[in-house]
Amino acid sequence: MIHYQLRCASGHDFDGWFRDSGAFDTQAKAGFVECPTCGATDVAKRLMAPAIPKKGARRRKEVMASATEEAASAPEPRAPAEAPGGGMVSGPIPAQLVALLQRMRGEVERNCEYVGPKFAEAARRLHKRQQEGGQAEGQSNPRGIYGEATDAEAEALRDEGIDVARIPWIQRADG
Repeated sequence: MIHYQLRCASGHDFDGWFRDSGAFDTQAKAGFVECPTCGATDVAKRLMAPAIPKKGARRRKEVMASATEEAASAPEPRAPAEAPGGGMVSGPIPAQLVALLQRMRGEVERNCEYVGPKFAEAARRLHKRQQEGGQAEGQSNPRGIYGEATDAEAEALRDEGIDVARIPWIQRADG
């Protein structure tokens, strides 16, 4: 395994582990190495100092092996606990998840219509039109919608057989 310090075209620094240098080159060329901050796939290795073992390297290897064994025997991380009201309690969102949620937000904004706080009513109208076999007003290709709904409104929509999903709506990658 080889550890590389990496930088995306936007200047975000991060690191990654690869089987060998060829594995990095292959994955980067295919666009599989992406920045956890912005999702960019234009990624390059940064200049790094080689790891040269010093006197006592055998003892460090033994300590590292012991730490690895301890980590392997540690209990599995538990899923976040459910908070009152149905939300999840957790710590900070990992950078890779933030990048994924930012890309998801961008896709939703590009491909769906924002209906604001009247989401529940708009979802019911759209569902009714779809049940009747009609298109949304003036649209040849129906689009999804997004907006705000309370927990109670979202639950009522689900009870009525209307598919709704909630995603964390985080700040855009560009600001």
